[in-house]
Amino acid sequence: MCHNHENLRSNNRDLQEVERQMDRRNFLTKTSMGLGAIALGSLLNADKAFASVKNGVLDTASADALLKSYNKNRLGLPHHAPKAKRIVYLFQSGGPSQLEMWDYKPKLKNMFGQDLPDSVRQGQRLTGMSAEQTSFPMAPSLFDFKQYGETGTWASDLLPYTSEVVDDLCFIKSMQTDQINHDPAITFMQTGNQLPGRPSIGAWLSYGLGSDNENLPTFITLITKNMGGQPLYSRLWGNGFLPTEHQGVQFRSGKDPVLYLSDPENYDGNDRRQMLDYLGKLNEVQHDTYGDPEIQARMAQYEMAFRMQTSVPEVTDMSDEPDYIFDMYGEDSRDPGTYAANCLMARKLLEKDVKFVQLYHQGWDQHSYCPGGVKAQCKRTDQANAALIKDLKQRGMLEDTLVVWGGEFGRTVYSQGQLTPENYGRDHHPKAFTMWMAGAGVKAGHTHGETDDFSYNVVKDPVHVHDFHATLMHLFGIDHERLTFKHQGRRYRLTDVHGHVVNDILS
Repeated sequence: MCHNHENLRSNNRDLQEVERQMDRRNFLTKTSMGLGAIALGSLLNADKAFASVKNGVLDTASADALLKSYNKNRLGLPHHAPKAKRIVYLFQSGGPSQLEMWDYKPKLKNMFGQDLPDSVRQGQRLTGMSAEQTSFPMAPSLFDFKQYGETGTWASDLLPYTSEVVDDLCFIKSMQTDQINHDPAITFMQTGNQLPGRPSIGAWLSYGLGSDNENLPTFITLITKNMGGQPLYSRLWGNGFLPTEHQGVQFRSGKDPVLYLSDPENYDGNDRRQMLDYLGKLNEVQHDTYGDPEIQARMAQYEMAFRMQTSVPEVTDMSDEPDYIFDMYGEDSRDPGTYAANCLMARKLLEKDVKFVQLYHQGWDQHSYCPGGVKAQCKRTDQANAALIKDLKQRGMLEDTLVVWGGEFGRTVYSQGQLTPENYGRDHHPKAFTMWMAGAGVKAGHTHGETDDFSYNVVKDPVHVHDFHATLMHLFGIDHERLTFKHQGRRYRLTDVHGHVVNDILS
């Protein structure tokens, strides 16, 4: 090793400043006092432990308090006692038709082909796909509805499995959004704003509450394979302007669930560890020089990736699942990347205390041949949705796991295009659609809100997307008005300047 340090000096002033900070005394001074605190942090919640470290010295009184009682994290969260510990969001991309599944409208059977009354449509905006229609003939659902469970909840014949668990579900039949087209509506539902660039729900929860599993990401996304429909973009599970370690990590089907995680050929864990140690030292000096928080975020991501090399193969291994579990989720659950397999994977991730698991399932955009399209989609998803509820419940996890099902908007009662007794299409409809929730803190067997006889307007207890987000945050112990992040001179939040907690759905 060359000991002539002067020959290694850079002529660049910035690099010279970095080099001056890379001496042994400076490094030991900054790290030695905090090693005990870091060790304790591995035993306690990391955020809580680091909150007790001041100027590199562990406050032992605070540490004792941490062991004895609950303390809030560095952001002062949660604001109140949470009901939910984790969430799985089953997002149905494309706008599933509430009329074919949940919003039973028996009076429509005698109105086939009649024009939707102007008093009902009220001049509401239309998409470009049906704006040129000269008439708006109403299309009653082709499918029969029956009442299920002790609650007598109406459900379509398309949902034989989910019908078995309706007493565990909380329906919101009065959902509303501001957006009428897919991309802005999906973005709005996932980030609280129609424009790209805002943090997603999972990123906000990761930023606010941190992780309960240091070996897996706080926020993981699964997408059903081989499904057409509206495109999905990584910004939908992105971090926006929040630090990058809070972005969602997509797990894929196949031998490499996370891209670029595996070591190259002839490269082992010791090589990786040594590289990360040296890289960490360089990044620490760089952070001390420039103070850019993204440097620390990148370091955290490198370390997470290293730990995931062991944790990801373990959690994605389905060989330990018994046959009765696969039978419950359906035959597709044996095929990685299908919706059923992703629902089962979601349960495994939730068991590992991943805080936010986001499923995306495309293909709900039935502008034509709506009956056949919805029927096919229900066949792909119905059994797995019900199995997930049952599986979480039998493991005692449903009581602190929030399950959410829904799309970005609903569908119109009138037919887009030609209407026949056997076929019709439905256009986008943002003013009335159905979602359901289950688990932590929501009323089981409850239906909130009501639409008119045409499922076109909300007539009771409307719930806006901002209200949905405010309620979701509330279940995690967060006051949505108080979790903010300052960006470009303004403080932002998931609900922007809107939103009210829907207390009537809370248990």
